[in-house]
Amino acid sequence: MDENKQVVLVSGMSGAGKSTVTRILEDMGYHCIDNYPVQLISLFVDMIEASSDPRYSYIALATSAQDFPEFLRSLKGEGITVRVLFLDCSDSALLTRYKSTRRIHPLLLSNTTNTLEEAIAVERQMFQRYMQDSFITIDTSFITEKELRERIGKYFGKRKVPSFSISFISFGYKYGVPMDADLMIDVRFLPNPYWEIELRPYTGNDKAVYDYVMDKPETKEFIKRLESFCDYAFEQYAKEGKNHFTVAIGCTGGQHRSVSITRYLYEHYSEIYKCYMEHRDIKVEEYD
Repeated sequence: MDENKQVVLVSGMSGAGKSTVTRILEDMGYHCIDNYPVQLISLFVDMIEASSDPRYSYIALATSAQDFPEFLRSLKGEGITVRVLFLDCSDSALLTRYKSTRRIHPLLLSNTTNTLEEAIAVERQMFQRYMQDSFITIDTSFITEKELRERIGKYFGKRKVPSFSISFISFGYKYGVPMDADLMIDVRFLPNPYWEIELRPYTGNDKAVYDYVMDKPETKEFIKRLESFCDYAFEQYAKEGKNHFTVAIGCTGGQHRSVSITRYLYEHYSEIYKCYMEHRDIKVEEYD
């Protein structure tokens, strides 16, 4: 198997947080598969070995106690280097979680056991015979999701995929505000290129408009203050464990000022974070 491809096998006690961990790994850029049929493991191996799709360079497989041994044996039998993440949790915490969520333990669903306590005990015994020192074990009994995310990032972080990314979106207030914005910035106070007849047909993607907006003293002072705020805010959001943040920059019609400021912020912060840019209303504008 390609050395650049990594497979993480996620398993552990039911209720210990496999779904949460899978979501965290997915946010980190892993292609996550939950409850994949173990009978099809050979097809899975063939697929990831033959695929050149970068989405399959980092894969996480989440599996139950029943299928864990076969997945481990089959993957290692194919010569694949597998990193195992085992999620543990105290019996009392598991009992509390099942009672509070009203979920049914898999061993009860399959009629393997008759009570929740018995299901937890049997499942623990199933895992004990396969435990190895090489497994990465995380006890989730008294851990917050933020702490769990930090540990997962420490063990399985990918240099190629930043843990924090930002979308910068320009828009026009006359068309409504973006509903998914985490931070909304109104730049309608900046000098408006619309009132320059020769600039009116163009947008902030054109050099003449961009230079007009960015060279104004008001814009320079605004950018200095905005950068100071964003530098601090983005750093704190990243520390808090937020994976993606959306910044919406609005002017009247979404053609000139908002597009110019969005371009600047995108280019500036792309040197630090994984960034995306979208000009929502640039094709529908009649006037700014």
